Amino acid sequence: MGATTIEKILARASGKSAVRPGEVAVCRPDMVVHIDLPMAIEGAWYRPTRVFDRERVAVIFDHAVPSPSIRDASAMSEGRRFARQFGLAYFRDVGRHGIAHVVAAEEGLVRPGELLVCADSHTCASGALNCAGRGTGIPDTLQAITRGLVWYPVTPTVRYEFRGALAPMVSGKDVFFQIAQLWGAHGNTSIEYGGPGLRALSISERRTIATMSAELGAEFAIFDHDEATAEYLEGRLGNPAVPAHPDRDADYLDVRAVDLAGVEPMVMLPHTVPRNGARFSELKGPVRIDQAFIGSCANGLIEDLRVAARILGGNKVAPGVRFIVTPGFQAVYLQAVREGLVATLTEAGAVVTNSTCGACFGYHMGVLGPGEVCVTASTRNFRGRMGSTEASIYLGSPATVAASALTGVITDPRTIAASPSPGGATGGS
Repeated sequence: MGATTIEKILARASGKSAVRPGEVAVCRPDMVVHIDLPMAIEGAWYRPTRVFDRERVAVIFDHAVPSPSIRDASAMSEGRRFARQFGLAYFRDVGRHGIAHVVAAEEGLVRPGELLVCADSHTCASGALNCAGRGTGIPDTLQAITRGLVWYPVTPTVRYEFRGALAPMVSGKDVFFQIAQLWGAHGNTSIEYGGPGLRALSISERRTIATMSAELGAEFAIFDHDEATAEYLEGRLGNPAVPAHPDRDADYLDVRAVDLAGVEPMVMLPHTVPRNGARFSELKGPVRIDQAFIGSCANGLIEDLRVAARILGGNKVAPGVRFIVTPGFQAVYLQAVREGLVATLTEAGAVVTNSTCGACFGYHMGVLGPGEVCVTASTRNFRGRMGSTEASIYLGSPATVAASALTGVITDPRTIAASPSPGGATGGS
């Protein structure tokens, strides 16, 4: 039997002709991305005396920017010292910052056919661009930084074949929700996405699906490389990349078809993701919200801000609702300013913040209090994720979040008429 895309990348990175499920692949990473948060956790960081390759180690400040505490300020001082000591080629300080997975994709650190290492659990976001990425935790990331070695168990792969195209107001987030609802958790399994419907999914939608795959417990999640991938990466990569493709006779654990035309908007209910979704007709009565949030590595792209502006344009956020919008990268923020999206959202009553993880992980700029309800286009909804363990978190698409901010209750975006404001499609990612 042939090899899957993930098996091919792990084989190349480990210097082998092939790897199979059940083996352990000891790999040399193509890029290692380090973030500020591990440097702020007591006992999680030591001062390395070497880096394996200054051209292949990046430091990106993202979780707590600008510093909300003395501890975080000290961590960033250490990050700056580390970058200076080893002359790292890629260092993104405050002002050039953003969420690591977004910055890495936008600035060409994510390369097709290659292996990217980062401590953060949503490193699978790189899979949208045909790059294998997996959160490795802090000790393994430090080993990758210093020795240029990282190991992974080779797991079976499930392939999803997309067909058709999405309806208006339906997005990549909803595609992921359907997969999570129908097939549940994917522990000890990698995911491969492709099929003829791939051409109907934008890169931003693919980035959402790849990022959210972490919520299924997938080892790796990766998309086929196609013309859209190549077009997005044109001008971003310093050197040509070599995409990885599955063999025609690749050995999959299962192959599953997803009809994009049949996907509907959904929300994931508190306090977990797999098999915990609901269509709007299944919600029990109006669900009042206190906060709405668009941002994170899953939905902090310009397409997401555009859909929010289209829905909120000329309208006002509902009384009693805090609507927070956090771009995933300073370049995204700047583009949103130039397109008038920030003005539109601010006039509607939203708070548009600088680029950071922020409210997504319940650390700053949008922490929830006891008893509060939030609908969010971020990544996770477990108890305490965004603040109080007594708060409730519903996951939705950017369109769902914006529609809910407008009405004050969790709302099907198909019931809201989008206004003709700057930007592109109304679905968002």
